[in-house]
Formats: sequence, structure tokens, C-alpha cells
Amino acid sequence: MEYLKNIEHINLSTAWAKLDRIDYDFKFKTGEWKRLSRETYNRGNGAAVLLYNKAKGTVILTRQFRMPIYENDTRDSMSIEVCAGAIDNNDSPLETIIRETEEEVGYKITDATQVLIAYTSPGALTEKMYLFVAEYRDSMKINDGGGLESEHEEIEILELPFQKVLEMMANEEIIDAKTIMLLQYAQIHELVL
Repeated sequence: MEYLKNIEHINLSTAWAKLDRIDYDFKFKTGEWKRLSRETYNRGNGAAVLLYNKAKGTVILTRQFRMPIYENDTRDSMSIEVCAGAIDNNDSPLETIIRETEEEVGYKITDATQVLIAYTSPGALTEKMYLFVAEYRDSMKINDGGGLESEHEEIEILELPFQKVLEMMANEEIIDAKTIMLLQYAQIHELVL
């Protein structure tokens, strides 16, 4: 890249994920080079899935406590989200959402359709999110879900009418970016009425 050189990574933390300061020279449109410094947080990539039931007109979401949200605004700390998780080991995004769906909400899905890829906060996070939709049926429920005790998860499962969920998004009860993207995708493509 002719506009980037002298990239230097300085590790600041690896306590949970990798926090680096990256110093680099950047060439502006004026032709001037400037030394810049940015912090990046790398926790790997993730995948999320909106589970929908066309016949019932419902979707499955989760509610769980999120400390970073609490730190920003205590009123928003219980986050309503689609089922999601980090892509572990050498799993594919699809394998990840199949695993996370079973762990978090207790449904056994075997397939899903990838509909979007997005960086949710590209100014600070390296995480790329792979976003899926999948239809579910009551017969696919194999356990209670709720997350894994080994991962210290306590996840409430919400099966809600799609129109109610759209109202919750409009009323700012749902403010998670990946969830909003997938709900809007479902609305635009009329996956659920």
C-alpha cells in the first residue's frame, strides 16, 4: 500500500483478548506523511444468527448482562441480542452459529444462510461478524439453552413475535448493532410477517 509504511505493533494487554497500540506512517491526499497511533482490540472474528419461525411469526433472541454496556450506561446493561459467539479454533462461521445456537438457546439447527458480513466498530475492533438467518421449528428444541456454565454465561431465551421485536428496536429496547442489522434484513426480505 503506497499510503502506509513503518507499521509497529506494541502489545498493551493479552488479559482476555489482544489490545495493541499500532504506530504507523500514513500518507494523506496532500502527499504529506504523518506518524499516527491507534489502539486496536483483537478478540477474533464472530458469527451471529437470527432464528425465525415463519409459521408462528416469531424470532428467538437472547438477553444477557454485558459489562462494557453497563460501563457506558447502566440502564442498557441487559442486552437483547441474536444468538452469537466467537469463532473458535479453526471453526467456520457456520459451525460457530450451529454450536452457539445449541449452547445459548437449545435449538439444533443444521444449516443457515449467510446474509451479511460487517465490522461493527472498525475504528477500534478487528472483529469481523458473519451474519446468518435460519428458520427454526419447535421440534428442533433439544435442551434448555442458557449458555455454558464453563463460560460463565447466564442467558435468558426470548421467543417473541416479530412485530413486537420491531417495536422493541424502534423503542430502543434492542440496541445491539448485529441484532438490528439482522432484524432489518428479515424485515426487508419479509422472512417473517
